[in-house]
Amino acid sequence: MSDLLEHSPFDLASERRVVIIADWLPPDFGAVGQYMQMRARALAEQGHEVTLIGLSSGEGSTRQETRGRGSLSEIRLSTRPVPRRSFLARLLWTAATNLRLVAAGFRALRAADGILFTGSPPLLIHLLAPLKPLWRGRLVYRITDFHPECLIAARDRPSSALGLLLGLTNFWRRRIGGFEVLGLDQLKRLRETGVREERIALVRDGSPVSFGKDVVAEPLPADLKGFYVLLYAGNFGVAHDVDTVAEGYRLHHRAGTGRVRLWLSATGSGADDLVARFTEQGLPFHKSRPVPLDRLAGLLRTPDAHLVTLKDAFVGFVMPSKIYACIESGKPVLFVGSAASDVDLLARAAEPDGYWRVACGDAMGFAAALERLADRPPEPRQ
Repeated sequence: MSDLLEHSPFDLASERRVVIIADWLPPDFGAVGQYMQMRARALAEQGHEVTLIGLSSGEGSTRQETRGRGSLSEIRLSTRPVPRRSFLARLLWTAATNLRLVAAGFRALRAADGILFTGSPPLLIHLLAPLKPLWRGRLVYRITDFHPECLIAARDRPSSALGLLLGLTNFWRRRIGGFEVLGLDQLKRLRETGVREERIALVRDGSPVSFGKDVVAEPLPADLKGFYVLLYAGNFGVAHDVDTVAEGYRLHHRAGTGRVRLWLSATGSGADDLVARFTEQGLPFHKSRPVPLDRLAGLLRTPDAHLVTLKDAFVGFVMPSKIYACIESGKPVLFVGSAASDVDLLARAAEPDGYWRVACGDAMGFAAALERLADRPPEPRQ
């Protein structure tokens, strides 16, 4: 977390007033909102006058406070959840939400010396970049997920409309003042769009929680006791590999020892897909909702190992931020994904004896990795 909280893209002497735009702010579930709230507080502590604009599933609110040598104003817009029924519904939600975010912060945006926005909500660059003549401050784009590249990667066949949108997005990217990327794989992808490397800073997320001696593990669900517990915590969406996990887990229970139990503390289409498959096949698993941030460290201390996945098509477009907390929890990590991802780079360096990687599509390799995990002594639950 030190990179994110200690590094500022803005000079305190000349860029004191800062606006940060994100999506769902705590206690709503969303990694980007969690990180950006921490970033906003850290910048305020350093002396910046920060306005954080984000979304809330509850009532809208505006709150102001003094923090350290600076101040923080937090604007929350009451917003309905992202519709999942169709792509058009999601696109309309995104457009309307982006307009509301810019409108709510318009006065602050006009007065800001620096504006930091992220990839969540998607495509906000198509509002902020064309309106650049209205902003006195420098635009800095922290690319959390690449859009529309993620939409393109999720499709089975090319889309001329998305190709045009990608061309327009790259046009605006080349006109942004500066960029932050979450990994070296993202830096490579951004360079390939024509953005010069001197305009790009690598600022990793880090773990949003710490694992001090006071961290108490969450209670282990009763149906998981006596087994080796593999936890997937967080969003399990279109960027994450479902097929390899589902088939490998089935092989482990039908042709292997079945000693591992998968715990999904997750949301997203991938989690729903796994639940449906496991239920139909009669495979044992445990499903629960993600926990709030103040309980996350305890949750991550509870299992014997952690599962992280990323489809090959999304390498460099998505960086699963959960890897930092999984590593810092001290538990082994099983990654389904490519060696080209920064997930592999970070986990291999941090946990050489407690890290396994399985290639996407290698279900037998996943089943074998589960057997190797189950052969390990149970991890202490503190």
